[in-house]
Amino acid sequence: MRQSRADRFFQLLDYRMLVPVLALVIIGLAVLNTVLAKGYGAVIFDYPMNFYKQIAAVLIGLVAAFTLCLFEPPTMRLIGGIIYITSIILLLVVKVDGYRPVAGADSWIRIPLFGSFQPSELSKIGVAMIAGPVFAAMSRGEISAMRGFARLAVYYGIPFLFIITEPDMGTSLVLVFMFLCTVFVWGVRWRTIILSVAGSVFVILPLAWQFVLNPAQKERVMTFLFRGYDKTASYHIDQSLAAVASGGLFGDRTGAHVSVPVKESDFIYPAISEQFGLIGTTLVIFLAIYFIIHAFRVSSKVFDRAPEESFIMVALIASIAFHFIENIGMTVGLLPITGIPLPFISYGGSAMISNFLLLGVLLNYSLNHNAYSTS
Repeated sequence: MRQSRADRFFQLLDYRMLVPVLALVIIGLAVLNTVLAKGYGAVIFDYPMNFYKQIAAVLIGLVAAFTLCLFEPPTMRLIGGIIYITSIILLLVVKVDGYRPVAGADSWIRIPLFGSFQPSELSKIGVAMIAGPVFAAMSRGEISAMRGFARLAVYYGIPFLFIITEPDMGTSLVLVFMFLCTVFVWGVRWRTIILSVAGSVFVILPLAWQFVLNPAQKERVMTFLFRGYDKTASYHIDQSLAAVASGGLFGDRTGAHVSVPVKESDFIYPAISEQFGLIGTTLVIFLAIYFIIHAFRVSSKVFDRAPEESFIMVALIASIAFHFIENIGMTVGLLPITGIPLPFISYGGSAMISNFLLLGVLLNYSLNHNAYSTS
């Protein structure tokens, strides 16, 4: 008798993908507990309630990820369309609901009982899941490249326009990075991509500076390019670097923690350095790199059997990779500051649940590959 997908779930589950994520979550909860309890620059002070909310978000996300693993490919295609349409509707609601809990960007909606939710997190999953079959159809020659890229322009363009006008430059760049990585895997040369991006930047950057970026975002760019030109604008990065340096090799045991704004969210990486030192931050980077490399290897194995799943995986992995690179880079002064959280670590229920949904999609496709390989 043939065993069902649910019966073989724990046998087929990709633990090499799951375990690094769970390790990152544990590190994040340990650091977050201290940051929320002591303050140290955090803007969330309702401790321990918000810490319990973060744990609840982890548990909900984990259940959601495992649930996604149980669905067959046709159902996953339907789920991808539902996620995309839902995210577009919610992004439209963001524009009209008047709810603005975070200064600088109107990116959130208010959901009764749940709290605030950021629809742009959901849109990254939706756009990847509906764009993947288009890339696969082009690779098989079922549709022309011109027709395919016209569809992709619509699929990516709608959420991109909603998000960049919030304005949320960080998530907008995530969508661009997802698209470029998938295009590269599909078959466009790096030289073509670089020249296209360079030309687009030359045209778009002045327009974005004039009409899209708000004063706070312009200050972040200027601070990155000309460090110290404005002491007030440089406060975030100066405090972040001081916190990272204070951790030493094993963490700061003096108790003299550096105050860093939004230390529970976008700037949680310096808190990891303070509590666990170079050992802790290196472990986080190692876990992230291991997860990303392993996921990419799985996506390459999936391609021969289900190219649409492979393209979806590439886009989702690119999204996670961009978050790790940008968040860590901005906290150590290598990249401009954007509102990009550290995946599976930073405080935030909507980001945590969305990250686990993303993980669930990756685990589903990996499980499909394992089931096919052992059948």
